[in-house]
Amino acid sequence: MRIAHLSDLHLLSLEGAIPFRLLNKRLTGYLNLRFRRRAIHKPHAVHAAAREIRRLGVDHVVITGDVSNLALEREFVLVRDLLQNDLGLPPDRVSIVPGNHDAYTKGAHRSQRFSQYFAPYLRSDLALEAPGKSDDGGAGRDGGSSAFPFVHLRGPVAIIGLSTAWPRPPLVASGRLGSVQLRALERALAHPEVRRRTPVVLQHHPFHNPASRAKTLLEGLGDAADEERLLRQVRRGLLLHGHLHRRIHRKLHTERGHIDAVGATSASLLHDSDERMAGFNVYEIDDAGAIEGITSHRYVPGQDAFREVPVPER
Repeated sequence: MRIAHLSDLHLLSLEGAIPFRLLNKRLTGYLNLRFRRRAIHKPHAVHAAAREIRRLGVDHVVITGDVSNLALEREFVLVRDLLQNDLGLPPDRVSIVPGNHDAYTKGAHRSQRFSQYFAPYLRSDLALEAPGKSDDGGAGRDGGSSAFPFVHLRGPVAIIGLSTAWPRPPLVASGRLGSVQLRALERALAHPEVRRRTPVVLQHHPFHNPASRAKTLLEGLGDAADEERLLRQVRRGLLLHGHLHRRIHRKLHTERGHIDAVGATSASLLHDSDERMAGFNVYEIDDAGAIEGITSHRYVPGQDAFREVPVPER
């Protein structure tokens, strides 16, 4: 089985961003886009990656968040069009989770805008309803939403989609899973259909936090230690993330083996470094669930093509 991994598309559209909708955290995001990010994040690289993945004929595609910039409706429409037209795969062959940019404001989070636009891609094969779900329209006060986690059972793997997206103050990009979602993750990992497969965990924020506590508070995963406690029983698996805009491969050692924690760079980022240039990852998994290969495909500007590069181990 081959799984392609895209992340951090950052597709931008200011359509619908009338002035009063910029009078919140979006203002700092807009200024960043206007004076810096827009110059290095290019949508043509994302479209090229989607078309290349389609050409490769992979079995499944996973997307680990930050598909939008400001969590505006028009941006989610652009992403949905990309999935339908460039990638061209049915929803049962795509798994997608949100990033911090997809829950950029309290309104976007409270209305579950991401879940509404991508509902066909979020349908779980297992019921993981958690007791104590919040009563605020499904967007839990302790993180996540009622759409997460989901489980997609695909051949030798069980794809578990988590949401670390949570509206934060300006200049803060940290995330969290929350107690309700963590309890559901525990039930998912214990389910017989998951236990007999290799788990592939999707989340936007990496499991490994920065060494600095201050940096962790600004951009890390607040309850990584609680997630580690649950994952320590796993013999082997993948934990796929984005957020860092870097190709990176680290290992999470468990009681019975290890989990390969792999980050994909931003699919839209134009950068001189092989580690950061736009592209996507591909994972090879055999019929018994063993992870046979991890490769990355780097965008080649001007040629609308890709070449394989290693995923640096840390």
